[in-house]
Amino acid sequence: MRKVYSLPVNHDGLFSEELGERIPYHRMYGKEYCVPAVTAFSEKEMLLLKEASEKIDRIYRKVLRFVQRFLPDPVLVNQLGIHPALIPAARLEVPFHGVSRQDWIMQPDGIKMIENNTDTPTGIPETAYLAGAMVKRFTKMQNPSEGMDRQIRESFSSLIQFYRQCGFSGEIAFSCYDWHEEDLCNTTYLMEQVQKEGFPAFFVPLEKLEVKPNVGLFYEGKRIDIWYRLYPLEYLVYDTDDDGCETGLAILELISQKKLAIINPVQSIITQSKGFMALIWSLYEKNDHLQTLWNLNAPIFTKEECEAISRHLLPTYFEDTFFRQDRIPWVSKSLFGREGKGTVLFDKEGLEHEVKWEHQVDDEEDQATREYYSNQPRIYQQRISQERITIPTETGSFDGYLLVGSFVMGGVFAGILPRVGGVVTGNLAYFIPAGMEKEGFTK
Repeated sequence: MRKVYSLPVNHDGLFSEELGERIPYHRMYGKEYCVPAVTAFSEKEMLLLKEASEKIDRIYRKVLRFVQRFLPDPVLVNQLGIHPALIPAARLEVPFHGVSRQDWIMQPDGIKMIENNTDTPTGIPETAYLAGAMVKRFTKMQNPSEGMDRQIRESFSSLIQFYRQCGFSGEIAFSCYDWHEEDLCNTTYLMEQVQKEGFPAFFVPLEKLEVKPNVGLFYEGKRIDIWYRLYPLEYLVYDTDDDGCETGLAILELISQKKLAIINPVQSIITQSKGFMALIWSLYEKNDHLQTLWNLNAPIFTKEECEAISRHLLPTYFEDTFFRQDRIPWVSKSLFGREGKGTVLFDKEGLEHEVKWEHQVDDEEDQATREYYSNQPRIYQQRISQERITIPTETGSFDGYLLVGSFVMGGVFAGILPRVGGVVTGNLAYFIPAGMEKEGFTK
């Protein structure tokens, strides 16, 4: 069992002053989110996670370029679920995403990545700031995320410089809904890091942006050249203003016309689709034959990349036939499911196991959300055992499952976001900071 150390302070005491001001969403949906405890990881585990995260990130970017250059629009639409209006901008090649977060399951015989959020990952302030504050103040462990601020600055600097070379010379706007506390803190945290690098940046709420079709994106008459948005692209494509103007489509057209640059770039929607995992697995299984089929100079994956895929990814398909025939438990996921929504579990007999949905607001909204995620195309992924962990909460001990988020920025591992929740990690999961134990460690 993984070691968990309770801190000598309760939740309210921990977040009574500075930490509570920096992370005001330490409680969410009426319950504790950040727990006053630290969970321990070994140096070996962190090295393995770092190496695996960077290898898988490189594979993702390699396959992204393959998709952008070779696969026709119908494949992106029908298999990856990409809205046709997103495709022209999604084919524009940008070096990196900006921020991405992989989700890993730790197992005694290795680690497996089950998802990758490359469009709108959150959990940034608690990883980059809160974890370090808690580990440093209350333990003698090391903070495995101590380099995250630096990597945020380097990743954004690289993207901004790339856009500068493309002719985008103006200020950088950071946007989200300002009434959403968690999104606001994530957005402004990134903005502050960019400002520390000397780039002119400011915050503007999503609803105060002005879109002038074929001209540009503006705020109070000031043109925006580079726009960071914590807002999903699969929502943006349907946005309209009060006058019925299709603002989302107008923004995408501006990007295609190279009159606006965005972070994360539109290419991130391709890798955000869970269908991308099934695509990687399909290419991996057919790797020896694709060179001739696509008239490539070499197979898509090297021997080392095939080994990384086999070791760290799970069999994932666009149908469940393989799992049913071989009686292997599996998970069904909607292509753009978020916070566990749209996930269905099956046992080896093919029997469905109900997943409890978290944070039900009201019956009408809950039903609309269920329909949105349930009606999306799906992928089918092998189901594996998860690490059990017991953590202290203000309502008593909680026995749950550990999911480890690994941030990769600019191709480099930046930090980890451990969350503890149910068998499917949802929006009511707990955050518990990670500490790294060194040999001869004493708490």
